[in-house]
Amino acid sequence: MGAQGLLTGRNVLVTGGANGLGRAIVERFAVEGARGISFDAAGGQSGLPDGWQAMTGDVTLEGDVAAAVEQTKTALGSVDVVVANAGVVPPWSETENIDLEEWDRVFAINVRGVAATIKHAVPAMKDTGGSIIVMGSLNSWQAHPRLCLYSATKHAVLGIVRAAALDLGRCGIRVNAIGPGPIATDALRSRVERRAAEGGVPTDEAFAAMASGTALGRIATEADVAATAVFLASDLSSAQTGLLVPVDCGVN
Repeated sequence: MGAQGLLTGRNVLVTGGANGLGRAIVERFAVEGARGISFDAAGGQSGLPDGWQAMTGDVTLEGDVAAAVEQTKTALGSVDVVVANAGVVPPWSETENIDLEEWDRVFAINVRGVAATIKHAVPAMKDTGGSIIVMGSLNSWQAHPRLCLYSATKHAVLGIVRAAALDLGRCGIRVNAIGPGPIATDALRSRVERRAAEGGVPTDEAFAAMASGTALGRIATEADVAATAVFLASDLSSAQTGLLVPVDCGVN
């Protein structure tokens, strides 16, 4: 990369930017020259890259989301890219054991939060265009046992992306989703270790099985997801909208 990164001059809002995939995206965007706001319910974000500010808020509260968009525009001068990354993965559960209070909570974060983020981003972006990137999943187009709730939210997210892309294309706003498969994160390792402790497959065997089930023989990483986000945020993807881009190393 030369003096100019792929995102030089872009002003960005990332929801769920404190940890995991969101933090990886913030850090890679900074390398590519972007400035932005990292918005997260977790307070006390530390060590953000130069040009990035932390903002505490909850995507289930529409006022917080609206304030995050306004802060991005006020502090940086424009909103060029929005990454709707905030989300949660609920515990595995048989369909007959669905907890409907948990259902409402997870939908409020994973689906309503995405809808609110896009809704409030549009007025800030429609005069200049830009890119909205939503964190989907391979569960946006397929399902797995004991993941009814999570699969339902990610299917809904893909519907939002496809519809919003049709609505916003005339404003020069592209809307795409990233579809990670299993990603080698601390959160995934914690879930696998918890299942192992409950009598499931041992951790090393579980990760080996995940890797062997891909065309590349490995599990995708946070850096892989962040690189895809850079592509979707940059002019390299100027003709792409309404898509879900898998990041899964070729899951079989």
